[in-house]
Amino acid sequence: MKVLVSDSLSEEGVSKLSEHFDVDVSTGLSEDELVEKIGSFDALVIRSGTQVTKRVIDAADNLKIVGRAGVGVDNIDVDAATEKGIIVVNAPEGNMLSAAEHTIAMMMSMARNIPQANASLKAKKWERKNFMGVEVNGKTLGVIGLGRIGAEVAKRAQGLEMSILAYDPFVTEDRAKDMGVELTTVDDIAQRADFITVHTPLIKETRNILDKAQFDMMKSSARVINCARGGIINEEALADAARDGKIAGAAIDVFTSEPPFDCPFLGLDNVIVTPHLGASTEEAQVNVAVSVAEEVISVLNGGSARNTINIPAVKPEVMATLAPYIGLAETLGSVASQLLDANYNKIEISYNGEIADKDTRAVTVAALKGILEDAVGSAVNYVNAPSLAKSRNVEVVESKSETSGDHASTIRITLFQGTNTKSVSGAVVGREPKIVMIDGQYVDLVPHGFMIVSNHINRPNVIGPCCIVLGENEINISGMQVGRVEVGGKTIMALNVDNEVSETILDEIRAIDGILDAKLVTL
Repeated sequence: MKVLVSDSLSEEGVSKLSEHFDVDVSTGLSEDELVEKIGSFDALVIRSGTQVTKRVIDAADNLKIVGRAGVGVDNIDVDAATEKGIIVVNAPEGNMLSAAEHTIAMMMSMARNIPQANASLKAKKWERKNFMGVEVNGKTLGVIGLGRIGAEVAKRAQGLEMSILAYDPFVTEDRAKDMGVELTTVDDIAQRADFITVHTPLIKETRNILDKAQFDMMKSSARVINCARGGIINEEALADAARDGKIAGAAIDVFTSEPPFDCPFLGLDNVIVTPHLGASTEEAQVNVAVSVAEEVISVLNGGSARNTINIPAVKPEVMATLAPYIGLAETLGSVASQLLDANYNKIEISYNGEIADKDTRAVTVAALKGILEDAVGSAVNYVNAPSLAKSRNVEVVESKSETSGDHASTIRITLFQGTNTKSVSGAVVGREPKIVMIDGQYVDLVPHGFMIVSNHINRPNVIGPCCIVLGENEINISGMQVGRVEVGGKTIMALNVDNEVSETILDEIRAIDGILDAKLVTL
């Protein structure tokens, strides 16, 4: 079999592939050159340079797997690969320790003004008094996001005898206790922490999670670190806070636009910057190369892959039946997670009707991916979703029943947070997925785009004011479903809208007399 390596890859990875296959290392190929070349290859190994477009995939007659030596897969048309039955894998853990260590290095460099002192001395100045630092011993570190990297940062900070505050809505109190950290809110971290580091994926809920309001709460001695993703911290708000002395400094490795030559940080002496070096260690580059090589070797030799981004191979006759339910389960999981918005400790997936007789393992994995994606973003895939749930001490329970009510088959996903639950059920009507029940109340929703889901009191002059608020803000309502209960009872309303709805507008809706809560669901 033949493997094409089209980006620079660590020699250890190339050597491992060469032990099994005929390896061609050809870097810097244009799209036309790659289209011309790819037809005879069984595997393609890339980093960030190669663009694996639909045109490339269409020309890949023998391709079975694309391996990305790194985390992001933005440069791969995953949908086109899936449609053609090509497995896409990445190496999400290879640079985990490098990113954690870089965070600690940035914190220490910032605390002791090392970059500034280095530049000063190399300019032949002796300015010791200008670079008075602070110790980290005994200080409080706030960690926003306790995934794999955040947890490794917390562990290392504890070795420096720091106290750890943490925010992660999907981490249970039991897990936090095992890690020796105190769970709290972002605002509490902003008020109490001496150092604050972010380690979340960049999703709707985490964009600008540290903004002007949080900087206004911080101690003037606070220092902020971002080695995760540009956009998690509002760059303008951070620059203003550092410039105005609201915080003591910042250390930034990632930016909303890279290279960040127009970024305001570059002109601030109390902000140290590095050019996205979190994964730039010799060990990390070897790790990701070896990891993706092992994935390619396993798949081409008839085995499975651990870090598949798209759906693993399923027999065509099975996929014909399961495909719509895989999509439905992922959607239901995403909706349930966004509606609960909390650190659930149990997931129950119920199969009812004809689907209960099928092998639903792939559907369960899709449900877990949909649920967890709200917490961990693109780091979750169809292979690692079960292990990610397990690592967060989340219990997963499946149940099956031949009874399904009004539909041939239904799937119900219920998330548990102690005695608090959120339940969403769906069915496939024709080939179209629909949400048919939320928290026991019947609805008939085609899930797409944006939905506002609210609980309210069933009485006059509640629904109308909601619509007026949206109309006044030029938000078009494309569909509405209202649960039916007795007058004065609690019921549900779901509005399909054509645009994203800001928190400010949602707050206007929540303030309407009779509205109990309102959340935006994005699909």
